[in-house]
Amino acid sequence: LKSGSLVTADWLSSVEGREHLASILRKNKRKIFGLLERPMLPPQVAPDTASYKIFLSGKSGVGKTAAVAKFAGLDISSVHHETTGIQTRTVYWPARLVENGRVIMFRFQFWDCGEASLKKFDHILAACKDKADAILFLFSFTDRSSFDDLPSQMSRIMHDSEKIVKIVIGTKFDQYMHTDVTERELRDFQRTWHLPVFKIKSVNGPRLSDGKTLDGKAGLLEVEHILNGVAEQLWDQDQ
Repeated sequence: LKSGSLVTADWLSSVEGREHLASILRKNKRKIFGLLERPMLPPQVAPDTASYKIFLSGKSGVGKTAAVAKFAGLDISSVHHETTGIQTRTVYWPARLVENGRVIMFRFQFWDCGEASLKKFDHILAACKDKADAILFLFSFTDRSSFDDLPSQMSRIMHDSEKIVKIVIGTKFDQYMHTDVTERELRDFQRTWHLPVFKIKSVNGPRLSDGKTLDGKAGLLEVEHILNGVAEQLWDQDQ
């Protein structure tokens, strides 16, 4: 699936896109939505919602929780804490379909689970995978073993017969000067596995003038390519 073939790239910067963008921002700060809340738009432009459950898989410390924080516009902790049990976070993402110009409000529910909990409790993996539409397999650019472990991780987590979208994300791309994984190795991996690979920075983006609040729009633009890519893969599987 070619990037940009289903979902319009850079659409959020257009006039139409900015109206939908405003529904997930408040004073340029990301809105946090509870379980029963959703972005509000005028009835004449209110889009259909497509909901998906997404499970994040990866070695301890690769940056699963930081990736979810980045998607949701939350602060990333500078100290690593192992995630206990399962944490879920809902992220709304408006996108425009290339084919017919229709706008869809994607509702991604990210399921993040600590590696220790997965190993300790058998039922946790089953709960995370139950009715999951996609699995994000994460590795860190600064941890070679997490990249080498991807094939065995995928075979541990999934069976060939399962119809679940698989996407690979390389974290800590902000530390690319210290990378343990080369561009050539990434290309070879993509050719072998035929999976989309995205890169994400694992640090906080720019802040607003108060010096404390994260700049919501700037943060969204940092992850736009990934959330559009996830939306495309899921929409493609649904058709």
